[in-house]
Amino acid sequence: MSSPLLQVRGLHAYYGSTHVLHGIDFEVRQGGITTILGANGAGKTTTLRAMCGMVRTQGDIILGGDRIDGKPTESIVRMGVAHVPDGRGTFLNFTVEENLRIGAYTRKDKAGVQADYERMFNYFPRLRERRRQQAGTLSGGEQQMLAVSRALMLQPRLLLLDEPSFGLAPRIVQELFEIFREINQASGISMLLVEQNAALALRLADHAYLLETGRVVISGSAESIRNDESVRRSYLGY
Repeated sequence: MSSPLLQVRGLHAYYGSTHVLHGIDFEVRQGGITTILGANGAGKTTTLRAMCGMVRTQGDIILGGDRIDGKPTESIVRMGVAHVPDGRGTFLNFTVEENLRIGAYTRKDKAGVQADYERMFNYFPRLRERRRQQAGTLSGGEQQMLAVSRALMLQPRLLLLDEPSFGLAPRIVQELFEIFREINQASGISMLLVEQNAALALRLADHAYLLETGRVVISGSAESIRNDESVRRSYLGY
């Protein structure tokens, strides 16, 4: 079994005086895909924001042996953490190519950046067709593809995905998740996935944590949780 890339111990998170996460523990294995599941308001999005230094936290967040808790967001990005937020977060007035260039802003390897442009267009051929279009004119699915591609241009060690299926047609969602699997297997990028569609997330991930009001109530292999009918009925609604 591979060693952890990300280890989180006793994580608390706050919005102002509101205490959202209550001492949660989880990890993401090197080259693995971990999913965090739970109802709206369980603290899933806050967990991803905590990984990026976007909320006030207490506890240990360790990436590849280095603590990242307390560091500014830009430093965490430079250490190899890329975040695809809910709502996609593309720069709507910029073209597809300009968005990808923004994603590579920390990199100095021009040849590598150019190779990664091509790699993104191979993963998402529709982006190649629309490379000179403004991002705001793309469909929802295309914007999500662009948001993922922009994050991958960073060459991250850890990709944070917040509700990537939200608002998309089932066919597009299926296509997107197949590409996530392909990217993980081809590049070894570790992924931390927050997703409302529990059935879909558990098919993609190798490990899962279930949050309820800011606490981990169940954790285990994605397969064991997927096959536990009582857990599915009680917590996941399918």
